[in-house]
Amino acid sequence: MMQVKIDKARMHVRARVRQEGSVLRQTVRGSWPGIETRLEVESGEAPERLAGVIRNAENGCFVLQALLNPVPVQRTVFVNGVVFNPEAFPKGAERS
Repeated sequence: MMQVKIDKARMHVRARVRQEGSVLRQTVRGSWPGIETRLEVESGEAPERLAGVIRNAENGCFVLQALLNPVPVQRTVFVNGVVFNPEAFPKGAERS
């Protein structure tokens, strides 16, 4: 532990999300145009000690790091226990 006394900490997060496209046309796309964070800290500690704690908190946050440094995602779909590739079928085929 770093033994840094923090009297109060408050984190504010604002996530902006967007969804575009059509469900019926299968063109739906979700996106995150931006995420804003604001950390408010009250402490009598020296700024350089607080900087270390804040750096460790941000660098150790899995969610923040995944957003800042996108990671590869492996997706697998199973239908009735068998691997299924929805992209192998044309869009709109289910309406036939």
